[in-house]
Amino acid sequence: MFGASFLFSCPIHFRVSPPKLAATSSAYHLKSISPFGHSRFSKKSKLLHKCDTILCNALQVENAPCFTVGQKIQLGDVIEAQQFERDTLNAIFEVARNMESIERSQILKGYIMATLFYEPSTRTRLSFESAMKRLGGEVLTTENATEFSSAAKGETLEDTIRTVEGYADVIVMRHFERGAAIRAAETAAIPVINAGDGPGQHPTQALLDVYTIEREIGKLDGIRIGLVGDLANGRTVRSLAYLLAKYRDVKFYFVSPHVVKMKDDIKDYLTSMGVEWEESGDLMEVASKCDVVYQTRIQKERFGERFDLYEGARGKYIVNQQVLNVMQKHAVVMHPLPRLDEITVEVDRDPRAAYFRQAKNGLYIRMALLKILLIGW
Repeated sequence: MFGASFLFSCPIHFRVSPPKLAATSSAYHLKSISPFGHSRFSKKSKLLHKCDTILCNALQVENAPCFTVGQKIQLGDVIEAQQFERDTLNAIFEVARNMESIERSQILKGYIMATLFYEPSTRTRLSFESAMKRLGGEVLTTENATEFSSAAKGETLEDTIRTVEGYADVIVMRHFERGAAIRAAETAAIPVINAGDGPGQHPTQALLDVYTIEREIGKLDGIRIGLVGDLANGRTVRSLAYLLAKYRDVKFYFVSPHVVKMKDDIKDYLTSMGVEWEESGDLMEVASKCDVVYQTRIQKERFGERFDLYEGARGKYIVNQQVLNVMQKHAVVMHPLPRLDEITVEVDRDPRAAYFRQAKNGLYIRMALLKILLIGW
C-alpha cells in the first residue's frame, strides 16, 4: 500500500504509511514511522542507498491510502499489526484465498528465506518454511538461534542481521525480546517478518486469526470476541486486538486471572479507536455472547522464578463441554496453540473447534505474505 510519494529525479515510494509532512523545500530524513514511535527507513530507500540517512529536497504528493483493483500492493516489513489498514488486509486475504488452491508453484524460484528463531516454535517456523518451499523458494534455517548461532558467542542482533541479509532475500525472525523485530528491520536492507518478539507482537498470527474469523463466521464487522487466558504476556491477543480494532462495531471481552489481565496500553488503544471492551470473570457468560472464544495458554516461560503466580493462574479458565453447551451454534473456539489443559480434548470433536483449521490457515497467509513481499501482489 502506498501511503505517499515524493517527487525526485528518481521516484521513491514508501511501502508503509509515513507520517504527513508539510510541503517544504528544506531537507528531510526519509523515514517511515511505526505506530510505536520508532522511526524506520522505507525498505526501498534502504535497498537503493543502503545508508543511514537520505537527505533530499522533497515535495509531498498525497495519494489515497487505499487498495483498488489493479493497484499493486507493496509491503516493506511485517513488524506490527497496526501497520495494516483494512484495504491492505483485504488484499492480503484475497491472495491467501488464491493460495488455498496451490499445492506446488515455482513463483518464488530463486528466492531464499532465512528463519532466525531465538525461541521455540512449531507452527510458525514450519508453516513459513512450508510456504516458501510450496512456492518454489529455498530456506535457510536456525531452529534455536540462542544456542546454535553466534548469539551464543555474544554477537549482537544487528551484526547477525547484517550477516544473514547477505545470504537471503527475506528474514523471518522470532526473538525473546520485545522490540527486537523493529531493531532488525532498522538494520536490514531486505524485508523482515516479525514471527513473535517476546511479549510484544505476533502480526502474522493476528493476520491468520482475522482470516480464520472471516472464513468461519462470515464477517468481521460486528463480531463479539472473548479473549481468554494469559492476556498480559500473550503477543497473539495483543496483535489481534490491534487488527480487529480496524473493523466496525467489534466488542472485546477480556477473561483472565488478575495477574495476567490485559495491559492498559491495549485498553487505551481500543478506547481511542472507539472500540468497546469489557473485563469479566465469568467465562460461561462471555462464551454465551460471543462469536469467537479465543483461548490462550498461561505462559509459564514469562513468569521467571514466580512459579507460585503461574500455578495460581493456570487452570482457572478452561474451555470444556460445559462451555460448548452455552455457546451459540455458529460460534467457534480458537487457540494460537500450543495448548496444555486450557481446552479439553473432548472439545476437538465439536465442529466449532476451529483451532486446527486456524493453524492450517497460517500456511496460506504466510504464502501470501512471502509472495507480496518478494514479487508483489
